[in-house]
Amino acid sequence: MTSDEGSWLSMVAAGAGRGDVLTHAGRRMHLGLRLVDLVRRRPPGLTGHQWNTAGRTQLDLVVCAQETGRPEFAVEFRPPPPDAPARRAERVVSSVAAAVGLPVLRIVSTTLRAAEHGPAVVAYVIDARRYAEGAAGLDIAAVGFRDIVGRLPDGRTGPVNDLGALARAEAVEAYVARRLADPILRGLHVSWVHGPAEGWSWVEARPGECLVERVSVQAHRLALGVDPARFAEDLAALGIGDRLRRPDLGGRTLLPREELLGDIRRLRDRRAELVDDFAYDHLCQD
Repeated sequence: MTSDEGSWLSMVAAGAGRGDVLTHAGRRMHLGLRLVDLVRRRPPGLTGHQWNTAGRTQLDLVVCAQETGRPEFAVEFRPPPPDAPARRAERVVSSVAAAVGLPVLRIVSTTLRAAEHGPAVVAYVIDARRYAEGAAGLDIAAVGFRDIVGRLPDGRTGPVNDLGALARAEAVEAYVARRLADPILRGLHVSWVHGPAEGWSWVEARPGECLVERVSVQAHRLALGVDPARFAEDLAALGIGDRLRRPDLGGRTLLPREELLGDIRRLRDRRAELVDDFAYDHLCQD
């Protein structure tokens, strides 16, 4: 790797990382680079423990400019942190990335995985960022990237940049095949004042029992080109679609509707902690 004078970040060689290097819209996606691989030297202010943690931490995807190899941002897919040490490790990674000026997108999900979903999700973010910056040929986008209308997978007209569009169509097919009790994928999204954006998606698999996905998104120093909370809800719908394609919809992982309703009400009760209040009082009714 080479470096750019004045930057803490190294230029990434074309073949770096594990597996094939993917390209999209003038960007390279490198898989499996270590955080320390992107850094020229240890920045001042970092402890030895933080630096050693960076040396062990593997980033799922790193997006670089195709021609120069300059790192633009990194993406991590993580399951919900199971314990305090895992959360501490995440904070260390965030500190090191901030010290070297590397934007990081962290997606927390029980279903979405870097190997299966990462490239498509990252390509979506690249496109959304380019559109928001006017790279689609408009100085100011009259319609947001997420709201562009076109032909959907099921033949209907709707927002083509809805990551959950295929899952919504599959839910209808599953209902027709009597695998679901209801064909409608429902959801909500919120942003915490001092925390991530969060999106939920659910569908009634059996009478009174729901298939539920919750995804949180935290973009550190990174503009996504779409609303992070709405993005999180679409990712949750994407996760539902993944689970709908499995022979067993979840059985023991289905959530009683009353329990889901209780979770939504508890979210409502924390509305003072949300960026834009709580817009889902209608979902709190029996």
